[in-house]
Amino acid sequence: MCAGHGAAYLSQLDATHDALRPHRRRPLGAGQRCIGEPIPGAELLALARELVGEERWPELLERRSCDLSRTIAGARLRINVLCTSRGVGLAVRFLASFKASLAKLNLHPDLLRLAQSQNGLVIVSGPTGSGKSSTLAALIQEINSRERRHIVTLEAPIEYALAPRQAFIRQREVGRDTPSFEQGLYDALREDPDVLMVGELRDPQTMRLTLNAAETGHLVLTTLHSSTCAEALQRIVNAFPAEIQGGICAQLADCLVGVVCQRMRFFELPSGWIGSSGLAPFWETFMSQGIRAPECEVLLGTQPVKAVVRQGQFFKLQTALETGGNDGLFTFARYREWMEKRTDWQAPTPETEPDDEPPKEAPLPRRTSRGKATGAADEVEIGPGDEDLARILSELEDK
Repeated sequence: MCAGHGAAYLSQLDATHDALRPHRRRPLGAGQRCIGEPIPGAELLALARELVGEERWPELLERRSCDLSRTIAGARLRINVLCTSRGVGLAVRFLASFKASLAKLNLHPDLLRLAQSQNGLVIVSGPTGSGKSSTLAALIQEINSRERRHIVTLEAPIEYALAPRQAFIRQREVGRDTPSFEQGLYDALREDPDVLMVGELRDPQTMRLTLNAAETGHLVLTTLHSSTCAEALQRIVNAFPAEIQGGICAQLADCLVGVVCQRMRFFELPSGWIGSSGLAPFWETFMSQGIRAPECEVLLGTQPVKAVVRQGQFFKLQTALETGGNDGLFTFARYREWMEKRTDWQAPTPETEPDDEPPKEAPLPRRTSRGKATGAADEVEIGPGDEDLARILSELEDK
């Protein structure tokens, strides 16, 4: 329903006693809303259980929330199922219906420099709903389309299904394929990756492992919630005890490739652009409100920037941003000037070919109370104390 109205951002289902009504939290234009009939509470509960699945339903009951992603009617969704004082609720984010790239996201082409690094740390920051995951997916796609590299992603949940082109891609979902970001990072360092994508830096241990990976010859891309580039770096350092923050600053300075902090803004399209763009009539009306695109602050790991980070004097980074225009650094104001001058906007319209479908889940055999795996009918179970070799061989022959 919302997808038919062009929604590509956060929509929510808010509880109203025994029913829920969908609406947009951030409308794209004046007067545009997603209107629908109230959903009975019992029906929503059944929908939530179907989305979560029987295997993860006990997790929802224990944690009282659950993150997941689904493809429904061709639309890729990121869903948060939560428990409230009035029952179950859903927060649904409609992901882009096109394969993310820097050009299609209307990002500056210079950001490609971040994806061309062979090692180091790239951070994409910003508030919730600012398009961090889309930018991260675009950077991965730029690598995927140009270089033969091994890419491992750790996400919670997987938002964009990435089809291997030049690169070999393994996507792992936290909670399904690995128990945590921490364990996933330990595993990834033994999987011979060239590029690591960590969905979000949430705790000091994940931050420490991410920095270690960036220092040991891997290109690591990750996201963080912050309002400026300086705040993103400071949040990482402040997550550690004071006695080791000096070492973290040095480690961060050594591996820093760049930080992109972004926020979404509306921009007016050039006169005559809509008429010459070849958009369908619906999209012409939709785009007449302007285009919603990320406005960025870009901090690159130049020598002056690394010197400031090493000293932990993050308040000086704003000066480095203002004086580093020739080195490719952007303040929000400088980036806005570039956006106001551009004419080659990309419309966020669906592609004629559907998005790559995520791979079908193939769950591992479950463990029984006796410690044996239960799997397919043609498997032979061998217990820890089973020494009857003749029986085992006989069963294998029967299979």
